[in-house]
Amino acid sequence: MRINDIYSDVVSEDIKHEYKAELNPENPVKWAKTIVGYANGNGGILFVGVSNDGEAFGLTLDEVDKTKNLIARINDRNIFPHARIRYMLRSVDDRAEKFVLAVSVIPAASVVRYREGDFRETVYIKGDGNTVPATPEEIISLSRRKFGIDNETTDVQYDEKGWTEFLDLCKEYREDLSVPTMKELQNEEIITADGYVKSGFIMFSDGYDRDDTLVCCRLWNSEKKTGTVLDSGRFKGSLAKVFRNTLGFIERNTKSGWRKTEKGGREEIRSYPRAAVREALVNALAHRDYSMAGTQIDVDIYNDRIDIVSPGSWLLPKKYEEYPVGVIPSVRRNTIIAASLDAANLMERGGTGFQAMIDSYEGCADDKQPVVMIYPGFLDLRLFDRLHEELVLSDIEELSDSEKIIELLKAGGPKPIKELQAAVDYKSRSRFLKEVINPLIDSDVIYRDGNIKSPTSLIKLK
Repeated sequence: MRINDIYSDVVSEDIKHEYKAELNPENPVKWAKTIVGYANGNGGILFVGVSNDGEAFGLTLDEVDKTKNLIARINDRNIFPHARIRYMLRSVDDRAEKFVLAVSVIPAASVVRYREGDFRETVYIKGDGNTVPATPEEIISLSRRKFGIDNETTDVQYDEKGWTEFLDLCKEYREDLSVPTMKELQNEEIITADGYVKSGFIMFSDGYDRDDTLVCCRLWNSEKKTGTVLDSGRFKGSLAKVFRNTLGFIERNTKSGWRKTEKGGREEIRSYPRAAVREALVNALAHRDYSMAGTQIDVDIYNDRIDIVSPGSWLLPKKYEEYPVGVIPSVRRNTIIAASLDAANLMERGGTGFQAMIDSYEGCADDKQPVVMIYPGFLDLRLFDRLHEELVLSDIEELSDSEKIIELLKAGGPKPIKELQAAVDYKSRSRFLKEVINPLIDSDVIYRDGNIKSPTSLIKLK
């Protein structure tokens, strides 16, 4: 029986149809690349149980089950994001003992890769009768097409009253403390000529409440994800609001102090340069893959580093470390989100945001330099604590007890009352609470997380 006796519209192998006699479990890339290619294109059907010349000899039901299990296993282990697949069976004989298995692949919303090992990923695209690895230029073009979800024109007209959080961000970070004009937003194609906003700019609007802007933050009392979480936060809403809240969480949970200068003054010292933290967070918000439902950006603060992990594969053809320092090509996954951040003077053009992070770590040892780690499906931008194990609070003794408490919380994160009391050498707990802790709470500088009588409650900076 011929394949077109079963599927009348299938004449031969072409850009939407391909035949396989069987799927080899020992060399899965030979057939899995077809699934990846279809997912990266307009979809297609892989027929199993059909010879190269279109003879449909079919598979037994047992062979069909084994084939489907094999596809499911490879899709789970080697294809990322997972391809969406539907199966169809049609008999090739009157007794319905053998069947052609039609593996229908649905077009993916994001770029699909076939991965072998931890770091080797290949993007395949479907040609007319063949499937080939995409060139770097094709990957960039495919990424732009796939991730155009932030570049759609909506039916919402721009009104400044609906973007106050974004405009406040612009006032803070633009050099002239101004807000972008309608003309400026139109020039950046954030807003259309007739005043309608692009979908990516909707994510900066006041009251935005979808889960795709979620950022989860945690402060760990260790150098890995074990032990106690001292502080945590889940932030969603407009990207402007999320940016501010996340930056605030990092600020209150990272160490800082003071040291004397040669001229007798004092200068602030920080574990993480403000510029590096800001650039890392902006990069995560701008380049994450917002099409991956159920994911979020994770910010984990450890004793020695910050990891900012965002969903989405690395878009450039080479690994991060293969590019010379300061020469990272700029490929924007989300053009409108990046343009909006640029309008707020937060997004560096031409990939110079990475250089800004490196510049802020000037003079630090090689093992303290920022690192981009690439994993299948996500990126980890790691910043190291410049003051780990060497924080200097050289003149803390000159401070008042209240100032000491604030500096200690900045330096070491949330602490129980007992530990703070010992640090400033108060013998009476009630007097310590009355003279130091309660006034700071009343002044809205710190707060107690937990019951007032609980020994596990922590004092945290606001």
